[in-house]
Amino acid sequence: MAVRTQSTRLHADEIISDVELVRHLLTVRFPQWASLPIRRFASSGTDNAIYRLGNDLAVRLPLRPGATAQLSSDARWLQFLAPHLPLLIPEVVATSCPVEASAAHPGFAWPWGIYPWIDGEAVTLAGLADPVHDAAVLASFLRALQAIDPTGGTSPGPHNSGRGMPLAGRDARTRACIGEMHGMTDTDAVTASWEASLAVPAWSGSPRWVHGDIHQGNLLMARGGFPVSLPRPIGAGRKAGLALSAVIDFGCLGVGDPAVDLMVAWVLFDRSSRKVFRECLQVDDATWIRGRGWALSWALGYVPYYRQANPAGVEVAMRTISEVLSDTW
Repeated sequence: MAVRTQSTRLHADEIISDVELVRHLLTVRFPQWASLPIRRFASSGTDNAIYRLGNDLAVRLPLRPGATAQLSSDARWLQFLAPHLPLLIPEVVATSCPVEASAAHPGFAWPWGIYPWIDGEAVTLAGLADPVHDAAVLASFLRALQAIDPTGGTSPGPHNSGRGMPLAGRDARTRACIGEMHGMTDTDAVTASWEASLAVPAWSGSPRWVHGDIHQGNLLMARGGFPVSLPRPIGAGRKAGLALSAVIDFGCLGVGDPAVDLMVAWVLFDRSSRKVFRECLQVDDATWIRGRGWALSWALGYVPYYRQANPAGVEVAMRTISEVLSDTW
């Protein structure tokens, strides 16, 4: 997903920050890092402002009050999950409680954190040298994530935007968004696809870990990617070039229906790579169709909310709707 400019506001309640504020926060809480170079990173993310700190660190500040729960979740779970996963994920270096305002500085009323900097570019289908191989790699990541013991993991709720909840819980909001899409897509076809996803059986297995927000903005690619041992050979072998290397932004982490993490099949992949992704995941038909419903619901919610603020993201969401419709029948 393409980045947006720093001046674009995504939310009515957006929290404003700048380099000077970050420098002050570091001086108050982590003076050992306060002298390092700081620069705002133009991210496609919608929940956090990212500042690169020196060469090896990043400061993450919430962009809106509703995104503040991520830090405590990251600090509790990412270090636990990382050893079990075949791709890089971030881990928390340090956390800070809010910094009180003073006569000289405005302070910051929300928790914030410092993470390692992970090199890489936001994934695009065109940028991947071998999308079919990377579809298999991402499937292996999700299978590994789902196999981790979910004991203690949080159930879906407002803290993770309901990711992993039964799909029926999104019905009212999704239908409302369909009503806002007249003239932008075939709303009759979209409604039929959505209803087909609702018609399949709900998840009846035990809750599994879900990232909750797997799309190209939360995936990184790098030259050579990251070494992954696939469960079986895929195609004739991997091509040299940019490959999937990391999964980032676990703000929607939780335990629930794993179908939510299948939405990347339509958000990122094309028909051929999507086919390999499904084969490697080995999911049943109902879970696959619920995943398609998640992709559709995500895209339908994205377009009306970000239509003016993030046109690049809206373009991705519109493509997602087209991919879903091409697969529905």
